[in-house]
Amino acid sequence: MLIVNIGQLVTPRGTTALAGHAMRAIEIRADAYVHIQDGVILSVGAMSQAPHDKEVFDAQGGVVIPGLVDPHTHAVFYGTREDEFLARCQGEKYGKGILTSAEHVRRASLEQIYQFSKRFLLEMMRLGTTTVEIKSGYGLDTESELKLLRVIQKLREALTPATPPLSRSDGRGVGGEGLEIVSTFCGAHAVPAGVETSAYIREVIEEMLPRVQREHLAEFGDVFCERGFFGIDESREILRACRAAGLELKIHADELSPLGGAELAAELRAVSADHLLHISDNGIAAMREAGVVAVLLPGTAFSLHAPYAPARKMIDAGLSVALGTDFNPGTCLIYSMFFMIALAVLKMRMTVEEALTAATLNAAAALRRAHAIGSLEPGKRADLVVLDLENYRQIPYFMGHEGRFVRAVISGGRVAYERASA
Repeated sequence: MLIVNIGQLVTPRGTTALAGHAMRAIEIRADAYVHIQDGVILSVGAMSQAPHDKEVFDAQGGVVIPGLVDPHTHAVFYGTREDEFLARCQGEKYGKGILTSAEHVRRASLEQIYQFSKRFLLEMMRLGTTTVEIKSGYGLDTESELKLLRVIQKLREALTPATPPLSRSDGRGVGGEGLEIVSTFCGAHAVPAGVETSAYIREVIEEMLPRVQREHLAEFGDVFCERGFFGIDESREILRACRAAGLELKIHADELSPLGGAELAAELRAVSADHLLHISDNGIAAMREAGVVAVLLPGTAFSLHAPYAPARKMIDAGLSVALGTDFNPGTCLIYSMFFMIALAVLKMRMTVEEALTAATLNAAAALRRAHAIGSLEPGKRADLVVLDLENYRQIPYFMGHEGRFVRAVISGGRVAYERASA
């Protein structure tokens, strides 16, 4: 495929996360083309130097950016929690929260959960997301957690683009429709009602993890490190067990209080620490030194009327910052990465360039995929989004209009979505 007549091609560059003010260093090409072969970007350049190719996609002067990468979701679930949402809007407490979703999941079949979740994922893709991480965590017992992970596996098989195996450094890839899915085991998301925390930790470590490992159901392990959920020592024990089972590490850290989850992420050299609304100065410094990516989730703060993570402080301190949606049924039923970019600019004082890097290359790094996706460079998988905009700086300005300005999504070198003509 040859994509021609690109008014503005905008991309970060590199194969690792960009840190600090380097996040602003995006490349902008006017009147450009992208040449794709076998699902991989072959070359990028000026239209005057474009090669001839049989299959041409005309960008019609629009903006082209890398496919968006969502590094933190709980997108596989069943049922809704609108009563909790509306009560929270009136100032009432959180309610049963995660436990409500766990009850829904336990009553639903694998096929019901698959069909319920698939529609959201397809809508994500139509809004420009080409890679998404999905966590378990709404099972909270061994069989239900495995059921969720098997749903994620089934979705991977159905939706991941059929391209050369660039999705993982170990070369594993499968065929499908246009959305790469990354699986994370998050059995330590909450403690089930009526169960002692210590007993549940034993179930996570001794029963769940061996089966996750045996069936190759996850790539990452995660834990909700927070007061009332899993403390620092408990989180450390679970994460070490995840690493021993062959999983790379992520952590829900410092979301509700400054507990020290960021410091734990640095100690264990996790791939990312996520949320970080209440991160300490020591946590910022420790994560920077350890090379941990900070995954910020402004949609959750927006939905909970909570303070936003200190993105400006983190970036100015030299941290690598990524953005994600935290799409879930309780605290953020928002799956648009474009909305997260807009919130980052509007509420977290990030520049448009920083937010775009955070939603592409740095988000890919938070999934150990920056070598393969996250930027429009030769050798990377051809994931990109064509926008009906005059310039990339209009992305946050047209907040909420993404359904109208996303013209096409190309995943693995194939058109996964193209908006119907008016």
